[in-house]
Amino acid sequence: MQLFDTHAHIGLIYDDPIEQLRVIQQAKKAGVARIISINNSLYDFEKVYPNLKVVSGIYHAVGIAPSEVTNPGPDYISKIEQYLKLPNVVAVGETGLDYYKQFGDKRSQIELFMQQLEIAQKHNLPVIIHNRNAGKDIYDILSERIPDSGAIFHCYSEDAAYAKKCLDMNVYFSFAGNLTYRNARNLHETVLNIPLDRILIETESPFMIPAEFREKKRTMPAYIVSTARFLAEMLEMDVEEVCAQLWKNSCKVFKLPEE
Repeated sequence: MQLFDTHAHIGLIYDDPIEQLRVIQQAKKAGVARIISINNSLYDFEKVYPNLKVVSGIYHAVGIAPSEVTNPGPDYISKIEQYLKLPNVVAVGETGLDYYKQFGDKRSQIELFMQQLEIAQKHNLPVIIHNRNAGKDIYDILSERIPDSGAIFHCYSEDAAYAKKCLDMNVYFSFAGNLTYRNARNLHETVLNIPLDRILIETESPFMIPAEFREKKRTMPAYIVSTARFLAEMLEMDVEEVCAQLWKNSCKVFKLPEE
């Protein structure tokens, strides 16, 4: 059984490069063969990427999250495009909209989001989407501007009706450790009402600790095994079979070989 963590903020788990490598080694021992390293800003990417660029099984996304809308950095569009040409960079993101914490203003968030959708289209890459209390605007924008390579709703938080409405687009739904919470009924209902070939899993490390590890202070990529098992139980399927399909889905959206 090999697992693919499609969203982990390795740089937020530990600042220290040696500790980051230990986290990755721990994950590999648990069967996590691939991880997408996520950063919220170009500054964070510039710190983390050099340490991880040659680590086997580690791939990267480049983008600017809505939390950074008031300070995306100088020449951020050209820098994103420059970094997308680096080895093992496979997606744009995370980007999107966050109306819960009200970073900047809605207009600025939308502009930053649409700029990155255009970059993803230009470079033929998928986009990783952050959505918090902004489902309607994200849906409306994606309906017209989704990149040909598709989009991933990371740490999916909407309900089943929203997901089913999005199925006409080339989108995937990624579930984090909160899927394992018994009161996460909207997520459970969603999983049971969308095709398995549209589902991904992630840790969102160091956040969203699975219920099994709730006494821990932070999530690790190795903990994704717990989410995979919970998902298989929900679907009443063999965990090996589910993980094989999740691996196939992840490789497909990020354009990576399955072998």
